[in-house]
Amino acid sequence: MNMVDSFEKIPVEIYKTPDEGSLAVAREIADLIRSKAEKNEKCVLGLATGSTPIQLYAELVRMHKEEGLSFKNVVSFNLDEYYPISRDSINSYWTFMHQHLFDHVDIDPANIHMPNGELAKADVRQACEDYESKIDAAGGIDLQLLGLGHNGHIGFNEPGSSLFSKTRLLILDNNTRIANCRDFVNLSKVPRLAITMGLGTIMKSKRIVLMAWGNKAPTVVTAVEGPVTDQVPASYLQMHNNCTFVIDELAATELTRFKSPWLCGNVEWTDALVRRAVVDMALKIGKPILSLTNNDYNENGLSDLLADNGDAYEINLQVFYMLRDSITGWPGGKPGEPRANHPERSTPYPKTCLIFSPHPDDDIISMGGTFMRLHDQGHNVHVAYQTSGNIAVTDEFVTRFLDFAVGFDQLTRQDASTSNQILKEAQDFIATKKPNDIDTEIIRSVKGLIRRCEAKATAKYVGLSDEQIHFMNLPFYETGTIEKKPMGEEDIKVTMELLRKIQPQQVYCAGDLADPHGTHKVCLDIIFESMRRLKAEGDAWVKDCWVWLYKGAWQEWDIAEIEMAVPMSPDQVKKKRYGIFIHQSQKDSVPFQGTDSREFWQRAEERNANTASLYAQLGLTQYAAMEAFVRWHF
Repeated sequence: MNMVDSFEKIPVEIYKTPDEGSLAVAREIADLIRSKAEKNEKCVLGLATGSTPIQLYAELVRMHKEEGLSFKNVVSFNLDEYYPISRDSINSYWTFMHQHLFDHVDIDPANIHMPNGELAKADVRQACEDYESKIDAAGGIDLQLLGLGHNGHIGFNEPGSSLFSKTRLLILDNNTRIANCRDFVNLSKVPRLAITMGLGTIMKSKRIVLMAWGNKAPTVVTAVEGPVTDQVPASYLQMHNNCTFVIDELAATELTRFKSPWLCGNVEWTDALVRRAVVDMALKIGKPILSLTNNDYNENGLSDLLADNGDAYEINLQVFYMLRDSITGWPGGKPGEPRANHPERSTPYPKTCLIFSPHPDDDIISMGGTFMRLHDQGHNVHVAYQTSGNIAVTDEFVTRFLDFAVGFDQLTRQDASTSNQILKEAQDFIATKKPNDIDTEIIRSVKGLIRRCEAKATAKYVGLSDEQIHFMNLPFYETGTIEKKPMGEEDIKVTMELLRKIQPQQVYCAGDLADPHGTHKVCLDIIFESMRRLKAEGDAWVKDCWVWLYKGAWQEWDIAEIEMAVPMSPDQVKKKRYGIFIHQSQKDSVPFQGTDSREFWQRAEERNANTASLYAQLGLTQYAAMEAFVRWHF
C-alpha cells in the first residue's frame, strides 16, 4: 500500500504484516542489485541489524538460492556495532550479519565492511575515519536500510546527535541499553558504547528505506509528522529527497490518517469510528462525553460528523452508551439476564473457558482479576501455559533451587548423591558460562520446572484443580536462546488437540505484540491458525466459541477499542498482586523486561488503574482498576 498524506512529511508505505513489508523491501534491493549488475556496476548497500530486518535477509537468501540472485557485485557497509565486543560473540553484529545473510550468499568477503568492536580504544577514531573513506571510495551508499529505536535513534545516533555527525564512537542512551537487554539477558551485560555511522553519513545515501514494525507507532508518527529535531534523530529523514518509511499496520496506528482519519478528508462514519472520534476529542479537551457541545465538535474537526448525525447531544449519548455497555462484572455473561448490548452471552451457563498464557505468568499479570472472577462465578476455567518461559529464569535461581533439592534429600534421608552431582555440574557450568553459551539441558529443564511450579501455584491460588492446568511446552520456544523458531506444524497440532479436548465456549489469549522477544506474537498466530483450521474442518463447538484478546505487560488497548472492560475493587487488585508475587523468579530482577524497568505487578496495576481512570474521565463510574479485552472474529 502506497499512501502519502498531507500530515506526513516522509513517504510511507504501509503493509498488513511485517512479512509483507519485508518482502517488498527485499524485492527493491534485489531489483537494484540486478540493475547494477547489468551495467557492470557495484551495488553499495548500507545494512542494518536487529530483529526488524531478519525476514528481509531471509527473503534475500531465498532469492539467492531459488532465483539465482547473485551478490558478487554487492559492497556492504554496516550501520553500527557494539564496543567493545568480540566478533565471535553471539551478540555482535558481525555474527548477526553472517548468520542471517553473508554466510548464505555469494558476496565477496572483501566487500563486507563493518565497524570493528575489537579494536583498542586508541585506534577507534582512525578506524572511523577510514570507514568514511571506504564509503566515499565505493561511490557512496546506493541504498541504506534503517531500523527505528523507541527514542527515535537511527543506527546508534541517539537523541542530541548532530545532523553533520560522521562515523564515531559514542555512549549509548540508557533507554537504548534497556531496549537491547533482551539480547543480553540483563542490563549489566549490554555494552555502554557503540560505533555508528553518523547522521551526516546516512543522509548522503542516494536512497534510504526505514523499516518499523509493531509497537513503534508513537515513534513513527513523531518522526514522520513531527518537527525536525535532534531529539528525534529519525525526523532528520524528512530532509532527505529519497527516503521511504516501510511499516506494518500496527506501526501505522498513530499516524493521523489512521488515528484521526476525519482530519484527512471525508470518511464513512461507522459506529466504531464515531466512538473513536468522540472519545479522542473528549480526552483531548478534558471533558466528559455528555458535556461535549456542538462548538466542541466544530472546533475539533468533527463538523462533518455533526452535519451527518445532527445534534451533539444525540452523538454524545450514542458513544456514552457504547462505553457503558462495555463494562461488566460478569466476563462469562450474567446468567438469567440476557442483555442485547452485554459484551458476552448469558448462555450457556456455566461456560467452559480456556485462558492461553504465552509465558507462565501472563494469565495473572494480564487478566488476573478476570481469571479469578470467571472461576468465582462458577465457570469451568482452564489455563494453558504455551511455553516453558525457561530463558527468563536467572542462573542464581537454578543454584538456589538445586541447593534446596539437595537439602530436601538430606532432610528426608534420601540419597542426595544425584542432586549433589547435578548441583555441582550446574555450578561449574555457570561459573564459566559465556554470554553466548546455551544452558545445558538439565539447567534449562530446571528453569522450566521453576516456572511451571510457580504457574501451577498461581492457578491453584485462583482455585483451579490439576485437571484444569495444562503445560503445552510449544516446540518453537525451546531453542535455548532468545531467538525463537517460527510457528511450526507441531505447535499447531498441540494447540488443536487441546482445544478439541476442552471445547471451550470462551478463549482468552494475548493480543499483545509488544513483548521484547516476540513470543506473544508467535503464540497468538498459533492460536489463530488452530482456530481457523478447526472451523474449516467443521468442529461443531467452534461456531459457539468466542475469542477474547487481552494485552500483556507492555501495553493496553486504546480506550476506543475496548469491547469488554472488567472492573476490579481495591481488594481484587490486591488479590491479583499477591497472585503475581507467587512468580518469585520474575520478581525484583526480571530478565528481558524491555524498555520498562518496573516490576510486572507495578506495570499491571498502573495499566489497570489508568484504564479505569480514562473511563471516569469520560464520565463513567470511577473504579479502582479495569482489565480490558477486544473480541477477535474469525
